[in-house]
Amino acid sequence: MVHLVAKGTVLWLYMVWSWGNIKRVLKQGTVFIRQEGKTMSILVTGGAGYIGSHTAIELLEANEDVIIVDNLQNGHKGAVKGGKFYQCDLRDEAFPDSIFGENEIEEVIHFAADSLVGESVQDPLKYYNNNMVSTLRLLGKIKEYGVKRLVYSSTTATYGEPENIPILETDGTVPTNPYGETKLAVEKALKWVDVAYGIKYVFLRYFNAAGAHISGEIGEDHRPETHLIPIVLEAALGKRNSVEIYGDDYETPDGSCIRDYIHVTDLAVAHILALKSLREGSGSKIYNLGNGKGFSVKEVVRIAREVTGVNIKETIAPRRAGDPAVLVASSEKIRSELKWEPKYDDLAVIIDTAW
Repeated sequence: MVHLVAKGTVLWLYMVWSWGNIKRVLKQGTVFIRQEGKTMSILVTGGAGYIGSHTAIELLEANEDVIIVDNLQNGHKGAVKGGKFYQCDLRDEAFPDSIFGENEIEEVIHFAADSLVGESVQDPLKYYNNNMVSTLRLLGKIKEYGVKRLVYSSTTATYGEPENIPILETDGTVPTNPYGETKLAVEKALKWVDVAYGIKYVFLRYFNAAGAHISGEIGEDHRPETHLIPIVLEAALGKRNSVEIYGDDYETPDGSCIRDYIHVTDLAVAHILALKSLREGSGSKIYNLGNGKGFSVKEVVRIAREVTGVNIKETIAPRRAGDPAVLVASSEKIRSELKWEPKYDDLAVIIDTAW
């Protein structure tokens, strides 16, 4: 049996027809064809990256059918533990058609992006090209193939210097770097995409993912490493002489920047809860993810010393361009509405899983 779904019309066709013949898109009137009984899949872009790979594992453990796309610019094939994998760049004209044509994709969780604040200031065109162009290409295919639900991995960098601590979803968004600016631009595009095409979304805004999967199968592996906790642990292992602290003259209790640190598995679960809410008919939403208080860079180093038993050295370096003093987000809204409850919210536990 084949479903033929047209704008404003549902026709049921009872016929014998090979999947090879019906696997196409009819351009007139936004029409698409689906094979009855075919497994509906979740597309995870950037699924070989740090947060994407952990989310894919959680989806697979929940018996979801997962399609993973990653260009392996920053991701690792070894982090893909199941599902169907495509190595491709979303900006490639040919690949997205094959992904959507070969699979019945029902929902998308979109991680694929460049995400380094300092690099975005030094090379903004790279960030506008990857974070925006690739997403617009993806949205075009989502519209063309009738996908109606998307979870977008955003960032608290969209807020810039915060109005409140902790940051609320209703606060103003004035990014201080191209990374946050490009993420915010995508959010704005998605709002209009919802209005025009009925594609519902959830934006999840957060800052520092940390830790590793509790099984030890996968963890954080950036090359070069730029995230604080793995850098601190590299210093503990003797791979670095010391931890560079970028600025100790911020208006914070110890002069170093303050950030949220959320265990990567807790972040993965939040993405799945967001998807579940869309399946249940929730409208488009924005949620912050945070621990509500944050930790300074110096505090992270101190707790890492306690966890590892190593006297990790630190040195003070100049501030990085575009770094706000404090980024700590309130997660009360997602806790209340989606019942998100982090399991690994103690910083010592987060560092220990990474260690």
